[in-house]
Formats: sequence, C-alpha cells, structure tokens
Amino acid sequence: MTPAARVAAAIEVLDAWLGGAPVEKVLTTWGRTHRFAGSKDRAAIRDHVFDAIRCRRSFAGLGGAETGRGLMLGALRAAGLDPASVFTGEGHAPEALAQDETQIGGIANLPEAARLDCPDWLADALRQSLGAEFAPVMAALRQRAPVFLRVNVARTTRESAIEALSADGILARPHDLSPTALEVMDGARKVQNSAAYQAGLVELQDAASQAVVDFLEVPSGARVLDYCAGGGGKSLALAAAGALVTAHDVDPGRMRDLPARADRAGAAVARVSTGEATAGGPYDLVFVDAPCSGSGAWRRSPEGKWALTPDRLDGLVAVQADILDAVASLVAPGGELAYATCSLLHRENRDQIDGFLGRWPDWRLVGERRFTPLDGGDGFYVARLTR
Repeated sequence: MTPAARVAAAIEVLDAWLGGAPVEKVLTTWGRTHRFAGSKDRAAIRDHVFDAIRCRRSFAGLGGAETGRGLMLGALRAAGLDPASVFTGEGHAPEALAQDETQIGGIANLPEAARLDCPDWLADALRQSLGAEFAPVMAALRQRAPVFLRVNVARTTRESAIEALSADGILARPHDLSPTALEVMDGARKVQNSAAYQAGLVELQDAASQAVVDFLEVPSGARVLDYCAGGGGKSLALAAAGALVTAHDVDPGRMRDLPARADRAGAAVARVSTGEATAGGPYDLVFVDAPCSGSGAWRRSPEGKWALTPDRLDGLVAVQADILDAVASLVAPGGELAYATCSLLHRENRDQIDGFLGRWPDWRLVGERRFTPLDGGDGFYVARLTR
C-alpha cells in the first residue's frame, strides 16, 4: 500500500470508530476484509488511527471537521506536512482537497483544552489535580506511550535480559522508575515472539506500574491478595519478588490468560472466587488496583479519554469506596491495605483515601506516591494503609 492508501484506510477505520464501534474491533474487521494489506501496512494504519484518537480534538480543529477525513487532515498538518500531497484523489488516495479544506487556522487558534486534547468537562478537575503540571501532562498524553518490559528477577538479571533481547534484534535500556524496568528503544513489535519473552525472562508492563509494586515493599513469603487482579501483571511482579500471591477479580474472565503467563514466568499464582478470597484471609497485604477512569494511561488506551462521562466517573468512585470497605476486614493485624489507580484525578486518589480514613478511623496512612507521564511511565497513584 502507498502512504496515501494507508491514510485512506485510516479514514475508513476512524469513521467507523466515530460512529460508535470499538476501534480494536474495527481494525480487526478491516484487516480480515483487506487481506492484501501486509503487516507493515496494518501497523502503519493502526499507528495513524491511534495517533488520531489521542489527538482527536486538536486534529479535528486542524482538519476542519470531526470526521475520519478531518482527523487525518489535521494529523498531516500537525506533522508539518502538506495534506495536498496525500489527498490527491489518485489511485487509492483520499479525494483531493476541497476549497474550504485549504483554509483552516493553526493550532494556536484553538482553545487550550482543544490544543491539549482534553475533554472540556474534565479540564477543571485535571487542573486542580495536576496544578502547574496540567499542560505538560496533557501534552504528554497526546504522544505514544513508550514500551516497557519488566525483568523477571526470579529468573534473570536486568543485564542478562538486555543481552537476551539483543539477540533477537530488540534494543532495550534500563529505566530509572524501577530496578526491574527496561524501556524498549527499537524492535518493540518483536518482543512477544522473542526467546526472552517466551522463556519468561521479561513481561510487558509499564514502568510506573512496576514502581507501584516496588512501593509496596512486600517481604518475601508475605501472603498477598491481589483483589482486582485483571490480567495479573502486578500479581506476577509480586510473585517474582517472593510473595505468596492469591489473585481475584470480580470478572474471572479478565484473569483467563494469567495461568499461561504465570507458567511462562515460573510463578505460582492462585486464582480464586470472591468467596474463596474472603475465606482465605487474613492476608499480610490486600492490594486493590481499583477500577478507575484510566486517565493516567490515556496515551496507551486513548479511547477511554473520550468514552468517560460524568456518570461513569461517579459510578467508578462509588465502586472504589465499596471495594475498600469490603476488603478492610481481610487484612491481618499489623498488615497493610494498599490502594492504587492509574488515574490522575484527586477524586479517585487522595480524596478516596481521605474518605476511607473518615469511615474507618482506626486506620492510618503509611505513605503515598503519585506518578505522571512526566516521570516516563503511565500516571499512577498508590497509597499504603495500616491500623
């Protein structure tokens, strides 16, 4: 496919997404119905689409319309390219530019929230939560997320993992956020087929997510309940550090890949139902990686930025409080309750902890930490509590 044909394909996918279809489903369907497209073509189209979703408001402003065509016009202008060189109407290229599409103002003419691709209804809450970092953080969320790996310290060292990855053409370097973190500088699409990955030496995991586990300071042999385990990335990191991990999720389907991942990593992680999790207590640590807005990970999952609504956020905050109340009794005397989100919003973070402490006055805050994309990884918040 030519570069112009790839842009035309991205327009088609974006129009379907703007019409309400999940982007991953649209991309999969497009690939199945366009078998002629090679892997490089599909990867390039995917990159166009996700760049446009991250920058939906600014690209629409630069392109003159919130359509697939408008977003790709805006993407080219944002990159300093002349859209007329791509929108030629020749072959499989998008139709040539209309007169009104050539007279669009620059990004400086857009309101700040649009320039930063921030939903208007969340802008004040994010400004309050981020303070002087609001604009830099929102600008960072417009970019692609780095690819990070967690070194499985139960099987190898960071230096040996770098060498093993290099043998498969993957360039990785240590990252300061965590002693187990590697940032992939080249060859990211080769990772899952690499010998290092298949042998369980490394696992895909954001660097800030790894730093959250580091902050928990879990001693070897501690009994840990990962109450909202999801795919189990933090469960595996805790197990690699020597903890005895029990994984639970209200939706067991989210943990369906965990046995295979644990087997590859050589980790023992038990999956349990809600009743089994309760009966298995008390635990030295109950870790709640709570369902949240995902605002700290918008560059990785940009659909979430535009799908979030005030009602949805209200519902998430209520669920977070309910979970904290439900698990408090599962913590052993002298143990800890840890709460984390991949959110940048005070409402889901410190405000949630203050609410818990108000309802449970015998508990106290041991420590907390916040990460933003300015630190290199995703945005995260983590707090440790005891009584």
